[in-house]
Amino acid sequence: MSAAPVPAAGRAPAQRPRAVLLDIYDTTLRVDVLRARFVDVGRHELECDVFLARAMRDGIAFSMAGADGAFGSYVREALRATTGHKLSEEALDHVMSGFASLPPQPDAELALMALTRARVSVYAFGYGNERVLADALDRSGLRTYLRGTITVDDLGRLRPAAEAYHHGCRVAHTEPARTALVSVHAWDIHGAARAGLVTGLVQRGEGRPPATMEQPHVRGERLDQLVERLLALPA
Repeated sequence: MSAAPVPAAGRAPAQRPRAVLLDIYDTTLRVDVLRARFVDVGRHELECDVFLARAMRDGIAFSMAGADGAFGSYVREALRATTGHKLSEEALDHVMSGFASLPPQPDAELALMALTRARVSVYAFGYGNERVLADALDRSGLRTYLRGTITVDDLGRLRPAAEAYHHGCRVAHTEPARTALVSVHAWDIHGAARAGLVTGLVQRGEGRPPATMEQPHVRGERLDQLVERLLALPA
């Protein structure tokens, strides 16, 4: 079943989803552990945060301008630029390989167990190479709870573009209004809400979103708490 088109100002009603698109980096897996890899190659750990922000900024910019190439290549170049073009290819490899071994957030498994018990299909919704994403989920022990993994590399459009969320809905075989996007990122919630999805914001990251952004349908301090509230929505 294809995802239905979303009206221009159509915000989804607050209803229990049939499928969840679960953001992976920061929401489900801990990206902060990459800081240690920066130290390993002689860089300050705080460069990791700059690198991650730069990678997302550049990826979204390339997407808006008409991307030509995989998101992973933009991430590597963002790493090279953030570190002043001073790292060897081996050092870049060391940092980049960390994405395949990110540990889970402490509240992730409880949340996924609750969704599995409720028979709500969950898809890992990530960026870049699907194999890297799958490897990270395998090593974290979380992949067993997932119906599948979805990346938008082939689409050429990154979140928060509506096409990215609708692509996720098509893969999940659900309409946007019966699909939830769960994330710690307020900009991600904004994009999904504008695309007609139900949204859930985990506030352990950025806290309460700005009033200028679309507000989430549900929110919680922890991922498992958020899922509990998502499942409590009317069917």
